[in-house]
Amino acid sequence: MLLNPINWPDGKKSAASVTFDIDADTLIRNACPEDAELRLQAISMGRYGPTVAVPRILDTYRRLGLTQTFFMPGWVMQNYPDTVEAILKDGHEIGHHSWAHEDPMDHSDDKEAELFGRAMDVHISMTGRKPRGYRAPIYSLTPAMVKRLIEHEFLYDSSMMADDLPYLVKAEAGNLIEIPPHWGTDDWPPFAHFGEIDYLMPIRSPSDGIRSFIEEFDASHEFGGFWMPVLHPFLTGRLARWREMEKHLERILESGDVWFAPLEDIAAHAKSPDVRLRVENI
Repeated sequence: MLLNPINWPDGKKSAASVTFDIDADTLIRNACPEDAELRLQAISMGRYGPTVAVPRILDTYRRLGLTQTFFMPGWVMQNYPDTVEAILKDGHEIGHHSWAHEDPMDHSDDKEAELFGRAMDVHISMTGRKPRGYRAPIYSLTPAMVKRLIEHEFLYDSSMMADDLPYLVKAEAGNLIEIPPHWGTDDWPPFAHFGEIDYLMPIRSPSDGIRSFIEEFDASHEFGGFWMPVLHPFLTGRLARWREMEKHLERILESGDVWFAPLEDIAAHAKSPDVRLRVENI
């Protein structure tokens, strides 16, 4: 069923990484830059992510012994330093997620390079290291950004959707591991209801929304694949939704045959000499 199956470490049957994009209030600031501060409902909804949901998520990860990956725009890191500190204290990875969740397609390449570099500076100053991974806002990755990631020696990207498993992206500038997301394991379709950005989905119950993620896991696990939910704290980090997700994580961990790791470790394993990845030329 999988074209290029991967043998996972320690004889585990499948691999998984639960990733969170902490966008906070950048979404409303981008959508309504002239009067975002007056839109307290949207501002507060975004702030819920780093201030309320992330501590809840970190508490679960500590209890379950998980180390995972969070993607944060540089602006969010600057404005929520306590969140950055808490994530790093528990040993989690923080990946590059733009400066302020801007779409690369909305700017010239020179402007995007400036914003990318600004976020890089924040990562280095706050984490003490360069980020190893990148996820584009709205998965809006461009060839210019791929070139930029390779030039900055990123290990992996997580924005493209050409496979079920990690694969190798070959570009003129060099190579990059791609850890592919897809909308079936993204929490925007079942949970996002955000009028200011014209995204009004019929909100599903916690069990219904999360069941789709778990069905994706079950298929991935059956065939020895890789499962990566792309979640947002202000959506899935809400109390009932996270409790539902937590129960499924407990069940998955009880099996003992799933390798949970941050994306940096997933990508490093995929890059190892004994793993043969499918190649995608761009």
